[in-house]
Amino acid sequence: MTRVRVTHIGGPTALIEVNEWRLLTDPTFDPAGRTYAFGWGTSSRKLAGPAVAADDVGPVDAVLLTHDHHGDNLDDAGRRLLPSAGAVITTRSGAARLGGAARGLTPWSSTTLAAPGRPPIEITATPARHGPPLSRAIVGDVVGFALRWDGQRHGALWVSGDTVLYGGVRAVADRLPVGLALLHLGGVRFPVTGPVRYTMTARDAVALCQAVRPRTVVPVHYEGWRHFQQPRAAIEREFANAPRAVRDSVRWLPIGDPTDLET
Repeated sequence: MTRVRVTHIGGPTALIEVNEWRLLTDPTFDPAGRTYAFGWGTSSRKLAGPAVAADDVGPVDAVLLTHDHHGDNLDDAGRRLLPSAGAVITTRSGAARLGGAARGLTPWSSTTLAAPGRPPIEITATPARHGPPLSRAIVGDVVGFALRWDGQRHGALWVSGDTVLYGGVRAVADRLPVGLALLHLGGVRFPVTGPVRYTMTARDAVALCQAVRPRTVVPVHYEGWRHFQQPRAAIEREFANAPRAVRDSVRWLPIGDPTDLET
């Protein structure tokens, strides 16, 4: 059995430590107070800074960047961190924009992290859609990530990425056993687009968990930004009414404190 240490830094940003590897998801380290434009008349204000400063994160072997074109997944401080990371793994279009050694993946393609003296980690991109049907041309490409290494007992570590619930995400249930899932929630929406959602609600998460059946579910991407429409209290209420298997799988991480979990 492999134990994984996860530190939820805030928003979508988490530090994953396993087998001497240190992986960082969607680095957002700007302080609170700034407003970011996301395009097409949408914007949001950052309400909380990171629980761990970028300078205090330490060395990073790889950044898992679900997408590079929104400030709530890659802000200025996070962008400055990228050159110091051993690898940046993101969408194919994002890798073209970032240049350098960024590795671009499309859904269900894979790359491997390897280094002397460490077990390799296979990273597979999983489908994600950051909005309603036919919105990809507007909102851009997004992927999730499934991480697999020898010794996992319950299945892959899965980072959903910013996505709504749709067939591509449900396909994870058919393709991968998942031991630990970091689910991007928040039910994002903007005044200019009314009721349209850009990430999962808690109800969506319950339905997804019933299909994928991860052993442990860690909510992320639910606090720190004005456009996150479902705070923790609302998510907790939905999970409290979920079937027992889903309800018992949820693990809230204290923001800023490392937590050991099983895979």
